[in-house]
Amino acid sequence: MTTTATAGADAVVVGAGHNGLVAANLLADAGWDILVLEATQAPGGAVRSAEVTAPGYLSDLYSSFYPLGYASPVLRGLDLDRYGLTWTHAPDVLAHLLPDGRAAVVNRDVDTTAASLEAFAPGDGDRWRHAYADWREVAEPMLDTITTPFPPVRGGLTLLRRLRVSGALRLARRLVVPVRKLGDELFDGDGGPALLAGCALHTDLSPEEAGSGVYGWLLAMLGQQVGWPVPVGGSQKITDALVARLVARGGRIDYGARVDRVLTARGRAMGVRTVGGATWRARRAVLADIPAPALFLDLVGAAALPPRLVEDLAHFKWDGSTLKVDWALSAPVPWKNRAVAAAGTVHLGADLDGLTTYSAALARGEVPRDPFLLVGQMSVADPSHSPPGTESLWSYTHLPFRRHWRAEEIAGHVERMEEVLEEAAPGFRSLIVGRHVAGPADLEQGDPSLVGGAVGGGTAAAYQQLFLRPIPGLGRADTPVDRLFLASSSAHPGGGVHGAPGANAARAALARDRALTGELYAGVIGAAHRAVYR
Repeated sequence: MTTTATAGADAVVVGAGHNGLVAANLLADAGWDILVLEATQAPGGAVRSAEVTAPGYLSDLYSSFYPLGYASPVLRGLDLDRYGLTWTHAPDVLAHLLPDGRAAVVNRDVDTTAASLEAFAPGDGDRWRHAYADWREVAEPMLDTITTPFPPVRGGLTLLRRLRVSGALRLARRLVVPVRKLGDELFDGDGGPALLAGCALHTDLSPEEAGSGVYGWLLAMLGQQVGWPVPVGGSQKITDALVARLVARGGRIDYGARVDRVLTARGRAMGVRTVGGATWRARRAVLADIPAPALFLDLVGAAALPPRLVEDLAHFKWDGSTLKVDWALSAPVPWKNRAVAAAGTVHLGADLDGLTTYSAALARGEVPRDPFLLVGQMSVADPSHSPPGTESLWSYTHLPFRRHWRAEEIAGHVERMEEVLEEAAPGFRSLIVGRHVAGPADLEQGDPSLVGGAVGGGTAAAYQQLFLRPIPGLGRADTPVDRLFLASSSAHPGGGVHGAPGANAARAALARDRALTGELYAGVIGAAHRAVYR
């Protein structure tokens, strides 16, 4: 193999997913020369759009609705509206359609949401208002806490000042309570618990797992506070804005440049090598927006890492595989219950007990016979997704984590998904004018970071969060290799399009590079890593 040397950069960012692009932008803001190396032919990772079902129908290929992205202090601080990003909302935020035909609906008007829940049980409307008031008290420091490096000192102190000790202890309990328990404590009827549990199952957690409550509470309350907006013109607009901002600051992106090795010397990251033998020097840092196992085991190699870290990686757990289907429909979805027709996102196929059954099948490694569906009515949220009077629809559901699936297994589950939709919306199938199926292998092919169709960068379970993410350690972007930083959703705080892992990696790289304190920073981090991995 012939090895060719090329000009380097202050920082080489591996991967042009949204986290890699956020990190690159923040370092470019600091005056660094930035090179991003992307393995595929397009930027964005899981934040991309294309016409894949029928001409004139735009689909978001992976992620779609963005409450965390809209509320994220990280993305807000980048002023992406100056680079063409605008947001829009569906009339209703979210609807959970129960098997008996009733629906609980979240609207950005709290009185409208309360009225929906009041129909399930007297007093549940006021109980929603009370839960939302609790959220509003902690929302700003909570978002600051989950989008900054661990430990979250500033956000944590703000929460403690606002809540005092008793309130902080109650909040700590809410962070670990299962969503079934949380829904039972907050509401008397079925609507509120279904909304919370459906939101929690955007992750790979079951309603009975510790920590599922906070995910349900966070997404539901963000829906009430800011909605679940979408970018006008598709999720690609987030990526386009990040790329335009980076290029305006002199950053470069090379496509089709798959990194196969992080080059190290004397315990420090010196650059990277791409497939084909080209080497790229990193004068200040290497940041990796790729899953933790790929970075440590494939790009760095076990020989350059503490043996205990390599042992811990054997216990790293992926979140479940995902099956996503996009449809081009000749008319809006003909829901039996018209209360869900104006919702951007619809949850259907299960009540709370059904969600437990569905999760139990996944835990046993079985394909659920009755899939729980997350459905996106994109034309309801943004009419530019399809011709007037039509609908660009998607749905995804979870599968047990596997790297390999037979085509007939995927086709059979797509059939089950369409049966669920047909039951809730008779005549749905007759409206289909185009269909695009993305099984786990297809998702990984389009974005190599979606290993086995796992979209969260690793499980959301409590044992792999905070200082335990991706493995027991510091919960920070720093790695045992000096000037190498993990910038993907495998790092704290995990999955979601909010940019926090990328921002945390950029902050760590800047701290390590400071003239007066960088060596002290490296010494402290190194000592901590030696204590953890000895």
